[in-house]
Amino acid sequence: MTEGALVCENHPPRETSLRCNRCEKPICSQCAVLTPVGYRCRECVRAQQSGFDTTRSYDFPITFVVTVFGVSIGIYLASFLGFWGIFLAPVIGGGLAEILKRLINYRRSRRLPLIAAIGGVIGVIPHLIPIILSLYRTLFGGFGFTAMGGIVISAIWPIAYGFLIISTLYYRIRGIRL
Repeated sequence: MTEGALVCENHPPRETSLRCNRCEKPICSQCAVLTPVGYRCRECVRAQQSGFDTTRSYDFPITFVVTVFGVSIGIYLASFLGFWGIFLAPVIGGGLAEILKRLINYRRSRRLPLIAAIGGVIGVIPHLIPIILSLYRTLFGGFGFTAMGGIVISAIWPIAYGFLIISTLYYRIRGIRL
């Protein structure tokens, strides 16, 4: 190390010429986070991201419950259309996202889309239980593998509807803007 050389605040043995463009702290390339406005230290990035988390503690259970029931009802509605339900499922997911955003008053968090997706997956499960029970009866009831094919194919529709609803919901919630 040369006299007067900058060293990283987090890794003192490392020389650096980088500084955080917010707090001017010297940082090495491992500590630097590239942002649209330049390099910042992890502490400044964390502080900035926490300002964007506007949710309240009760927004998470609301999100979870609404998505469990919303996805389950959405799959039920889409199932009436058969194949054409594939086109309705993203619309249902978008509508569910709008309802949810209004319920939580457009507050946002990085964890909110994940909670919505988990709730959505749980909302798919009631539609799969009859299929799983039929599969169980077929396997252990002596009907053979030919009947099993139809049962497995019948599981594709609720899974496809659920995937389309949940993915649309996830990305719409993720894109909340103030």
